[in-house]
Amino acid sequence: MDLRSFHIDWDLERQGALDQARHQRRLREAIKAQLSEIITEEQIITAQGGKILKIPIKTLEHYRFRFNPHQGVDVGQTGSPLQGDISLTMPSSPKSQGENPGCQDIPGLDYYEVDVSIDEIDDVLFSQLGLPDLQAKPVRTSAACQPQFKDVRDRGLMANLDKRRSLQQNLLRHARVGQPQIGPWTSHDLRFRTWQMDPEPTHNAVVIAMRDISGSMGDLKKRVARTFAAWMLKFLRSRYESVEEVFIVHHTEAREVAQEDFFALGESGGTKVSSAYALCQHVIETQYPAEQWNIYAVHFSDGDNWSETDNQRARDYLEHILPGVNLFGYAEIREGSYPSTLMNQFRHIEHPHFKTVMLSHLKDVYPALLHFFPLSQEA
Repeated sequence: MDLRSFHIDWDLERQGALDQARHQRRLREAIKAQLSEIITEEQIITAQGGKILKIPIKTLEHYRFRFNPHQGVDVGQTGSPLQGDISLTMPSSPKSQGENPGCQDIPGLDYYEVDVSIDEIDDVLFSQLGLPDLQAKPVRTSAACQPQFKDVRDRGLMANLDKRRSLQQNLLRHARVGQPQIGPWTSHDLRFRTWQMDPEPTHNAVVIAMRDISGSMGDLKKRVARTFAAWMLKFLRSRYESVEEVFIVHHTEAREVAQEDFFALGESGGTKVSSAYALCQHVIETQYPAEQWNIYAVHFSDGDNWSETDNQRARDYLEHILPGVNLFGYAEIREGSYPSTLMNQFRHIEHPHFKTVMLSHLKDVYPALLHFFPLSQEA
């Protein structure tokens, strides 16, 4: 048999892996293109890592040739196309289907339900974000410990046998009696590695999240604030091994609350923003000194503050806080396009660590995250 007649097409052997890689690449592109919608889904915000969800994804359909069914028996021969002929198609956009698409003779937009893990969505989103003004701070020891092999002893587990040092001991023992050789072996030749549990150093980071819970913060504003805060916390936890978290809510008075209360508390009362900033400053000065901690503070409010006097008071507190933080973000959630008097007061502040953003809809959460945590500034 002539073995030269056999030929293996390695491209065909690799086709499955290539197709899988191409599908994953297109899936990531589709997720990235729809992040502003995906990350606002409640089931995704509350889901734990590793969970698989079915998500409707557009733009995964392949290009294909499609012949006009009204041209009779044509089989796709070449020729000059007529105006309006379509030979290469993709699903049409919903905007092109008019006000009443159900009454039109045009194909609909196809959606594909694909299995996507929460970790994949996190990975796509977090790859677009960076840590602003990341600074080297003194490290502290974390609760996590890793075994470190730092000692050698003459007793131990055989799995931890140090062969090199055992060989050295065997050679030295025979050399002392004038027999430079390897073997025979005794238990006195054996050396074993032993370990110590050393705490791992970790960088210091704290997130201070503040939320306005006054009567003017309706359901939509509350949901926008919760969505932004949830993804911000998740992102910072992914960048630091351990993150301290402080949650502050305020109406006319501010208080520190648990995470569950921060996301669940209803709205009532008036608004004094300065009370939240005063408490924020107190927390930093007493618990998280700026020279030891990377500090990220974000405040969510609709800007309907009690008075112009309190606006000025809030600005004074803010200017004391800014030099010691990596980021102080003010996210104003308003259904209109015009800023509040509080936002107008803050626009006079020029500091590299201070950022503001206006949000009117849930879809504004993704651009706001990009604004607060730009990738270009990551250290």
